[in-house]
Amino acid sequence: MNLYTYFLNNTGRQIIKYAHYFPIYERHFSQYINRPLTFLEIGTGHGGSSQMWKYYFGPMARIVSIDIRPECKAYEEEQINVRIGSQSDRQFLQSLLDEFGPPDIVLDDGSHHNSDINVSFDYLYPRMARDGVYLAEDLNGSYWPQLGGGLRSENSFINRCKGFVDEMHAKSTVYGDEIVPETHITRTTSAIHFYDSIVVLEKTPYINKTMLVVPESRPK
Repeated sequence: MNLYTYFLNNTGRQIIKYAHYFPIYERHFSQYINRPLTFLEIGTGHGGSSQMWKYYFGPMARIVSIDIRPECKAYEEEQINVRIGSQSDRQFLQSLLDEFGPPDIVLDDGSHHNSDINVSFDYLYPRMARDGVYLAEDLNGSYWPQLGGGLRSENSFINRCKGFVDEMHAKSTVYGDEIVPETHITRTTSAIHFYDSIVVLEKTPYINKTMLVVPESRPK
């Protein structure tokens, strides 16, 4: 049973997701199935998504789900750890790292407010596993002023991610009129994927950007 089929046939706790998210999840998460994994879910909701991820990743996965609502603690079960706190509280985020170690995957489905998304990303992304995946969803809110966003707002997470593309290519900007400084994004990010309402960043411990010529001379 694939993830979308599980979702459609769910009879457990409620799950709320856009249908087009599921192929994106499968594309970026399938490599972690039946592997030791720490999965950090920002936003517990009704508890059903934690159960879905537990099913999807298998018995070696450790699901850590956070929410500001104390009643979400009741959704704990085997493999699912619920902690109560705000995604914009850096001290709370550090307590998660202290308890569970660096997450392999972070899925931000929390408050959807751009200021909260930015704080969580800025704190967790440099501290997650070196080959981790960071997925932020429901980013249609990046365009909504009531969530601290806007089409060209500097606080919009979508807009920030557009800038991350330039940071990925920082070494190439030395040939232009404006040089982009190298950042953690430059040094550790292998790919940035944009989808409708989702951005996925993939990390890597080493990026070999050496140009190779094979063979060294052209055949005669």
